Amino acid sequence: MVNIIVEISKYLIIILMAVYTFSCFSIFTKEYEKDEKSVLFRQNIVMFLMQFLAYLVMYLKTLEKKMLFFYVAQVVLLLAVILLYSLIYPTVSRLIVNNMCMLISIGLIMITRLSYENAVKQFIFVGLGAAIGLIVPVIIRRMKSLIDMTYIYAGVGFGALALVAVFAVTSGGAKLGFTIAGIGIQPSEFVKILFVFFVASSLKKAASFKEVVITTAIAAAHVLILVLSTDLGAALILFVVYLVMLYVATRQPLYAIAGLAGGSVAAVVGYHLFAHIKVRVAAWKNPFATYSEGGYQLAQSLFAIGTGSWFGMGLCQGSPDLIPVADTDFIFSAIAEELGLIFALCLILICVSCYVMFLNIAMEIHNQFYKLIALGLGTCYIFQVFLTIGGVTKFIPSTGVTLPLVSYGGSSMLSTMIMFGIIQGLYIIREDEEEIIEKKRERAIRNEAARRAKKKPRQTGTQQGSKNRRQKSRFEEVPKQRIR
Repeated sequence: MVNIIVEISKYLIIILMAVYTFSCFSIFTKEYEKDEKSVLFRQNIVMFLMQFLAYLVMYLKTLEKKMLFFYVAQVVLLLAVILLYSLIYPTVSRLIVNNMCMLISIGLIMITRLSYENAVKQFIFVGLGAAIGLIVPVIIRRMKSLIDMTYIYAGVGFGALALVAVFAVTSGGAKLGFTIAGIGIQPSEFVKILFVFFVASSLKKAASFKEVVITTAIAAAHVLILVLSTDLGAALILFVVYLVMLYVATRQPLYAIAGLAGGSVAAVVGYHLFAHIKVRVAAWKNPFATYSEGGYQLAQSLFAIGTGSWFGMGLCQGSPDLIPVADTDFIFSAIAEELGLIFALCLILICVSCYVMFLNIAMEIHNQFYKLIALGLGTCYIFQVFLTIGGVTKFIPSTGVTLPLVSYGGSSMLSTMIMFGIIQGLYIIREDEEEIIEKKRERAIRNEAARRAKKKPRQTGTQQGSKNRRQKSRFEEVPKQRIR
């Protein structure tokens, strides 16, 4: 009986994931706010149903009551996040909140399957990240001085990376962070946010050649110190984020071409300087030929993805624990093995949906500083997703970065939830801008109507009432347009 339930639930989970993913994009076709709310509510139902089925399966396979208590705790936390965002910030983007919770839920399901102890730690980080994330929008909305802290961002970020380069212990060929009271802290995860704020603040003030040179020099210093720490994944993310933000701020293709050329040269130099890069490139070229010399991780990843096929082996039915660091760098492979490629592809589309919202906000917001922040954070997020999934599928060499909100890791979880909180703050600012513009438009219309009324002869009550009815009818036919 248990096996039948496990097998049926496998397909139900895939169906629910597909329904949720479809709704992430179908919501953009809705013209009325009540239709949007209906889709968003259905997303919540689908997410909690999928979570229930996943933990039911894990309980039936393990018969451990702690699974049930842990499931209830997650439901309470995710419900609290959804409700608190809606109550505290009525104009918040519910789609971003739902996607964030869905990705967290998927990550906790897979981490629980791999290591219950790590899942509990991740749950604590999610709770802490949620508390911080609820405060961040207020800070973004009210602190107008954020634009003037250019060199504070640069100084704090560079100082944090310098501490890692000097004092951190090398692990896996790279200096990533510190361990304090048994908790690992990776400063580069938070420096990415500071870096985006620094670039946005610097290029907002002036995009002259002199300012570009100064900003580029400071940005290059950040990337260089990460390279010296051999944290090449973070260095690559900062490099790409800077190029994108620089091009958007200056509209100069020459800067982008020069940056790509410089980056290509640096990649070649790095390949010859660092031995572990050569190992990763060799493993990427042929993981099976280098199985015992660095190709083992990638080979096991490809085995897992191939074994899972389209529909997966089912939760607790595969062997994802054979993949090294399956709960961090290679969690996508573990998901593909047990939940299937259809589920994994839907996961990618949900990440893309988050990126679309980031870009939507970046395009719609009027303030150049906030526009660049939304663009920079969006690029940072989606490029990290690309590096993670591209590395485990042999599309590109592995860079050792985590899948945001899904992989196990306290620093990664906290920094990503802060990033999503910042985006929510920008969304609220965008709504404020729209409200101000609408009030100015209404004021202009009233002034124009008053001016015309002075010039035209007074209308009878019947004529005026007919005119008002026609205007009201035309107004009601136009749906409320808003970014979601």
